[in-house]
Amino acid sequence: VQLQASGGGLVQAGGSLRLSCAASGRTFSSYRMAWFRQAPGKEREFVVVISRGGGSTYYADLVKGRFTISRDNAKNTAYLQMNSLKPEDTAVYYCAATSSMATLTTMTSARMNYWGQGTLVTVSS
Repeated sequence: VQLQASGGGLVQAGGSLRLSCAASGRTFSSYRMAWFRQAPGKEREFVVVISRGGGSTYYADLVKGRFTISRDNAKNTAYLQMNSLKPEDTAVYYCAATSSMATLTTMTSARMNYWGQGTLVTVSS
C-alpha cells in the first residue's frame, strides 16, 4: 500500500483544514487508517485511528472534539478534518495504515505497516 498525504498549509488559529490520505491498491478497506504528527524537535505522536469500516475511532485527548477522521473506502481515501486549530497543532502530519487488530487505544507508530510522506500544517497565532 502506498499512501499520499495532502492538504496541509498555513492557517490562522481558530481556522480549519482538511487533510487527505490517498491509498494505492485494492486492499485499502483491509487496513485501519491512522494519523500521527511530529512537531519540530518532538517525537512523533498519535492523533487518531479509524477502523476498517469506519465505524470505530479513537482520538488522542489533545485533539478530541476538534478533529474528525473519516474514510471513503470506495475512493481509497482517508480524511482528517481539523477545526479550531491551535498554534500547538503545528506539525508534519503523517497518515499510516495498519493491519493490526489490536485494540484501537493501543495504536502506536510501531503497529503501523505503511506510512505516507507527511504534510506540513502550520497554525499561526
